[in-house]
Amino acid sequence: MKYTINEGDGAFYGPKIDFVIKDCIGRTWQCGTIQLDLNLPERFDLYYIGADGEKHRPIMIHRVVYGSIERFIGILIEHYAGLFPLWLAPVQINVSTVSEEQHPYAKEVIAYLESQELRVKADLRNEKLGLKIRESNMSKTPIQIILGKTEMEEKKLTVRRHGSQANTVVSFDEFMASIQEELKTVK
Repeated sequence: MKYTINEGDGAFYGPKIDFVIKDCIGRTWQCGTIQLDLNLPERFDLYYIGADGEKHRPIMIHRVVYGSIERFIGILIEHYAGLFPLWLAPVQINVSTVSEEQHPYAKEVIAYLESQELRVKADLRNEKLGLKIRESNMSKTPIQIILGKTEMEEKKLTVRRHGSQANTVVSFDEFMASIQEELKTVK
């Protein structure tokens, strides 16, 4: 990993390593740090008894993983413009039906996806499919599964990725294999 030395930086505790990230509009943010602290052990008169039986002053190590979790989440939301990758999306898959006739099949699909620890939302409302697709896109759900009569009869799924107009009809096994492969790349 590339790094630079920041001569004269404001660390008054001791040497430190900062993790600085750049957001989507080019601003830099310090989000994590690991820092030696020679100051606080002195101020709190901390000591330990060493193997030699004498008092020794410890050196503290401060570790901040995210800086502020709120700032980190804000940067993440801005970076992805709310369209999180599949592994990070709060709702990964939206399952929509064309009509009530597909509800039993949809419930089977949803139950299986949830058993695989996927975060799924069901849209089983009696609304037009176009509205369901539009609302799924607006909520920036990465994957939408559309189930109609043909999908139910053939035990297939029509899959639509966010931002794409293309619908792909796949078997359930093909879909699960592709999802597992996609999620495996981030573990």
